[in-house]
Amino acid sequence: MTRTMPSRRATIADVASHAGVSRATVSRVMNGLSTVEPAIADRVRAAASALSYRPSETARNLSLGRTHTVAVVVPDLGNPMFQAILRGVTRAAAEDGYRVLVGDTQEMTSTEMDAAIEARRRCDALVLCAPRMDDDRLAQVVGATAPLALVNRVIADEGVPQVAMDYGQAIGLIIDHLEGLGHRHLVYLGGPTASASNRLRIAALDSAEERHPELRIDRLTVGAALDDGWASADRVLESDATAVVAYNDLVALGLLSRLRELGVGVPARLSVVGVDDIPYARFSDPTLTTVSVPQDELGAAVWERLHEAMAGGAPRGPLWLEGTLQARESSGPPPR
Repeated sequence: MTRTMPSRRATIADVASHAGVSRATVSRVMNGLSTVEPAIADRVRAAASALSYRPSETARNLSLGRTHTVAVVVPDLGNPMFQAILRGVTRAAAEDGYRVLVGDTQEMTSTEMDAAIEARRRCDALVLCAPRMDDDRLAQVVGATAPLALVNRVIADEGVPQVAMDYGQAIGLIIDHLEGLGHRHLVYLGGPTASASNRLRIAALDSAEERHPELRIDRLTVGAALDDGWASADRVLESDATAVVAYNDLVALGLLSRLRELGVGVPARLSVVGVDDIPYARFSDPTLTTVSVPQDELGAAVWERLHEAMAGGAPRGPLWLEGTLQARESSGPPPR
């Protein structure tokens, strides 16, 4: 019985031999460079067509210094907020033929700078999501990794694409909501001290106290995770506040869990409000009052601006996105 061997895939050397040119000339034509005479370029393309030659995309990208990959570095991939932003970037980038490489610094500020620079070396561009590093280190990263874009960290360099959630506006919505319910003593469970968005929240609290002189807002630094909220319960109860403003939904949900264990009624004894409206917020017991953040839109917007910068487009100023209050079961009037 005669076996038919599969035909060998044509190589760049086959095309060069068929067209009577060097492999370098074939490479330049396949990469769309204009340094080859039109008649020779036509001959190369005809040879490639006759041989059904398909250039290796990987080799082509390497020859052009491109990977069609963008790095996204986040401080905590376990946070659903960052997962949603990553999803938005990934979907938008895929529409333009780009893949995403993900880096998680696990809230380790000391390694964040090196992680960002190393990720950029492997990719065509970089998205830094809520970087925790100080301004000096961030300036070094900006200088070493362009093109890059920033999420939830705004700097003075308007040449850098920047998209951020207006957490000051979000906190304003929460304070007005709680003040309207009759609360006069609140406690804020703050996030990482290196977080720029935490600083925006604290500035908004200061403004709220100026707008509402009758308000007292205590401030505790706890963190950004479920465990941090759970561990804060005793200090919250010792404060005698009637409402809690949590740094994010994870902290709020952790606190709710511990309060339930302690038999503390929410909102009968204590109202609890978060920020971000992560998927779990609608399914907690009680359901969590929070501020909804346009997470997917944030990721898509940062990719749009970064892609423009990669193509040499003129930079635009920072884009600030606003949230919407989602009043649910975890907030109510203070106890009488």
